[in-house]
Amino acid sequence: MTEPIVSVLIDTYNHERFIEEAIVSVLEQDFPAAETEILVVDDGSTDRTPEFVRRFEPRVRLLRKPNGGQASAFNFGIPEATGEIIAFLDGDDWWAKTKLTAVAKAFERNPGVAAVGHGFYEVTGTGTSREMLIPGKTCFVDLSSVDAARLAEMGRGLLGTSRLAVRRKTLDRIGPIPNELVFCADAPIMTLALGLGGAIVLDQPLCYYRQHSQNLFLHGPDDTARLRRRFEILEFLLAILPRRLAELGIVAEVVDAFFAKDRVDLERLRLHFGQGGRWETFGAERRSFQALYKGASPGYGLFKSAVGACALLLPPRRFEQLRAWYARNNMRRFRSILGKPEPRVPDEFIQRRSVLGRQS
Repeated sequence: MTEPIVSVLIDTYNHERFIEEAIVSVLEQDFPAAETEILVVDDGSTDRTPEFVRRFEPRVRLLRKPNGGQASAFNFGIPEATGEIIAFLDGDDWWAKTKLTAVAKAFERNPGVAAVGHGFYEVTGTGTSREMLIPGKTCFVDLSSVDAARLAEMGRGLLGTSRLAVRRKTLDRIGPIPNELVFCADAPIMTLALGLGGAIVLDQPLCYYRQHSQNLFLHGPDDTARLRRRFEILEFLLAILPRRLAELGIVAEVVDAFFAKDRVDLERLRLHFGQGGRWETFGAERRSFQALYKGASPGYGLFKSAVGACALLLPPRRFEQLRAWYARNNMRRFRSILGKPEPRVPDEFIQRRSVLGRQS
């Protein structure tokens, strides 16, 4: 076997239902097998995940460790990888057959970029595709300006774990990921990569992101434990990542633009948990609008005035419940009758399209 160009790093924990599909999707890539190594980091699974992985040895190398979370899995696996490019894959997701070829070509054509991402399919726990998210066109995102930071923030979902490939030299500069990140360990990698050369985002859906009960960002309106976990992770990330970007020379205005939406989300979570009053709720709504939009039509302005009045009149938690109900029932379709705001990032940058059935 020649020296690998790509190291595939699969992180897994209790994925006995899914891990075979993830591994097979890598083995069936149209990228040369001789230029690929496959590492599976088992983060202390208590089910049959290791047993299923061993069926693919020696083509697949199993690395076992005590349970510690996603960051600890990355920190355990990255030093073992020998490829020039490391492509990440969660053990409950899988790839399209052309994924690695497309990613490798993007790196080859763009020698200065730190990372490559792409569109993806959202699929159910049983693997049925529901929608796909892709950029309107292949694009470059980085943190070179305030406008670029807003674009990069909007495109972060296309740089999540199973969509993310990073140059090894970039990962060496990033260093270990804080082990406190049991989830969302991809956030420091993608964020710092944006500051260390930027990323190409391909307009192809090359990954299948499986949504099931263990996903962090799937929850109901009363899922307090999962909301608390999101709150703690977001609070931790906002405590470390702005400082790390500043150390890379990213100016404060760009850092603020990139994290504007995250800070609003954190503020809303604080309000949900009773940390703040009506004025804080009103301020969060105002800052959310400023982060996302340049301006609005007169009709939409009246709508936002009504929202602001609700924020001042209702208890914060009641207002947040109302806002969640509004989003859950897609009430935006009625709001558009009053007019539309002008987004800072064009709506067509990220396109959500319906998909029926199961693709391969």
